[in-house]
Amino acid sequence: MKGKTNMLHDTRSLLLVFALASISACSDSVIPDLSRLYSTSDLPSRFQSHGPGNLPVQRQPPVILIHGAFGSRLNNEADDEELWPGNLWRILFSDYEDIGLSIDAETLRPAPSVLRPAGVTDKVVGKDYYGAIIRTLEDVGGYTLGTPGEKQQTGKRQYYLFVYDWREDNVQTAGRLDDLIEQIRKDYASPELKVDIVAHSMGGLVTRYYLRYGHEDVLNDNDFPVSGYGFSRVNKVILLGTPNLGSVSAMVEVLQGLKIGLNRIPPHVMLTWPSTYQLFPHPILLSMITLDGKPLERDFFDTETWRRFEWTIFNPQVRDSIIENKGEDYYQLLVRYFDRQLERARRFVWSLSVPTPESPVRYIVFGGDCELTPARLLVEEVEGESVVRLFPSEIESPVDGVNYDLLMLEPGDGRVTKPSLIARDALDPTIPRHRYSYFPL
Repeated sequence: MKGKTNMLHDTRSLLLVFALASISACSDSVIPDLSRLYSTSDLPSRFQSHGPGNLPVQRQPPVILIHGAFGSRLNNEADDEELWPGNLWRILFSDYEDIGLSIDAETLRPAPSVLRPAGVTDKVVGKDYYGAIIRTLEDVGGYTLGTPGEKQQTGKRQYYLFVYDWREDNVQTAGRLDDLIEQIRKDYASPELKVDIVAHSMGGLVTRYYLRYGHEDVLNDNDFPVSGYGFSRVNKVILLGTPNLGSVSAMVEVLQGLKIGLNRIPPHVMLTWPSTYQLFPHPILLSMITLDGKPLERDFFDTETWRRFEWTIFNPQVRDSIIENKGEDYYQLLVRYFDRQLERARRFVWSLSVPTPESPVRYIVFGGDCELTPARLLVEEVEGESVVRLFPSEIESPVDGVNYDLLMLEPGDGRVTKPSLIARDALDPTIPRHRYSYFPL
C-alpha cells in the first residue's frame, strides 16, 4: 500500500508542476525545485511491472505535448530563414506581413504555404513558454524526447512534440495529430496503444476535436456526428489554459492587430489564418455590452456584425489600404474568404459543444483565476464611430453608477477566463451549465 501511495504522490507531484506552470503569470513568487523533491527515477522496483530478464518496466503511456497559437517557429522552406518569431529585429520592428496565408480563389481555403513549422517556440522576448513543461517531463517525469519513426521499447518513458502550423484550420491540425499517434503506435508495435496528451491553449481545442471526430472534417454542415474516434487512442488529457468557450482577448487582438515588439501584426494578415476565427467567444456567451452596461446581442460569427461596426477589413481606411497595396480583386477575395472562415469557425465551436458518448478519457484542467481577465467587450460611440473597449480604464465617457469592472472582467489568467476554461457560461455553481455547453469535467 505504501508503494502505491508513493506512485500516486509522484503522479500528483507531476501534475502540480503543470499547474504551477499554467498559472505562473499570476505570481512572481519563486517556485520550489520540484524536480529534486519528486523524482520518478528512484521508484522501488517492486512497484513496477517486470519484463524479460526481470527488468523493470514502467507502464506509463507516451506523452504528446501540443503547443498553442504562435507556439511553433515558422521557417521559409526555400532558405530555412525563421520568419516567426524570427530574430530580435523582426520581433521589435516587423509587421509580419510575410506570414499571412495566401488564398485559393477557387476553394476559399488557404493555398499551400511556403512556411513550415520548425520546432517549438520555447522562448520569445525572454518569456519561457514551453521550456518549463519540457523540463518538467524530463526532470520530474523521467521522460526522454522520442522521434517519430524510431522503434521504441514498451517500458521507456517517451514524450513527443507535436509541432504544427498554428495558422491552419484546427480540423486540419487534428488530422496531423492523428498521423502522429498512428506513427507512435507503429513505433511501439502496439496497435492498441493509448497516449497521454498535454495541450496548451488552442492545442486543447485541437485535442478535444480529435477525441470527438479524429481526422474527419464535420464542419461542412450543421450536423456533428460524434464518432469518439480518439477515445480508443488517448488515455488522459491535461489542458493548460485552454479557452474552451473562446477568448475575448483573442477577438480583440484580431480587431486591433496583435502587438509584437514595437509594431502590430495587422488584422488583415491575422484574418488569413483559419485558426484565428476558431478562438472567438462561443455564441452562448454574452460577450458585448453597451456603455450603460446593458447586453448588446450581436453575433461575432455573422459577417453583418463586422460590417455594422466597420471592424477590420470593413473599416473604410483598412479597406482602402488593402486595395491600394493588393488591388480590388484581392480585397473582394479576402471578403469572401472571411465569410467562409467565419462560418467554419461557428461550426467548429458548436462541434465542441454537442454531447458525446460516455468517454473513458480522463480530463485534467489547469488554469489561472488570480487575474481579472476580459470577459466582455464594451462598445462606446466616439464621434460617430463604434469603438471597442477591452478594459474599463479605456472608457472615455463612463456612465455614473455602472460597475464596469464587474461587467467586463472575470477571474482568469489574463487571456482566458475561468468560465471559458471550465466551459461554463457562469461561475456561480448554483447556476446549471448551459445545455449547449457539454464538457466532460
